[in-house]
Amino acid sequence: MDTQFHVLAVDDSIIDRKLIERLLKTSSFQVTAVDSPNKALEFLGLRGNQGSFDESLANKVNMIITDYSMPGMTGYELLRKIKESERFRDIPVVIMSSENIPARINRCLAEGAEEFFLKPVQLSDVDKLKPHLLKSKVKDFCKFQQHRRLLTWYSDAQNLCQRCI
Repeated sequence: MDTQFHVLAVDDSIIDRKLIERLLKTSSFQVTAVDSPNKALEFLGLRGNQGSFDESLANKVNMIITDYSMPGMTGYELLRKIKESERFRDIPVVIMSSENIPARINRCLAEGAEEFFLKPVQLSDVDKLKPHLLKSKVKDFCKFQQHRRLLTWYSDAQNLCQRCI
């Protein structure tokens, strides 16, 4: 099991994007940073234009951290698209914003965001990410174990049927 976590960071502000990238790398995260929700969707293979899509890299994303206010699509809309995706719905999503609007925060959390950080993001905020990532890894491991048990059951049932014929 890979021990370094891969975070996809989405922010249209180069300053905020570089800050979150530096904080995540300081905490030993692998980071892919993009400047728009559309590029994030392309990176994940959830958009029609998949010229830069790398399935092996997209499948290794363990968390998405996104700004709320961006042109073209909000972080909330990106969150909804990720949660609608069969492949990525279990990936933790964190929203960040410089605006402290309780209704917005509550709506994002109700739709599945793991955390909502106020900007500027601090190293103490990044420390709050690890429990969500570990929980996600445990879920992945449990799914793997469940699939393994199902395959074992199926194989045993198939062998039993072969003996009956």
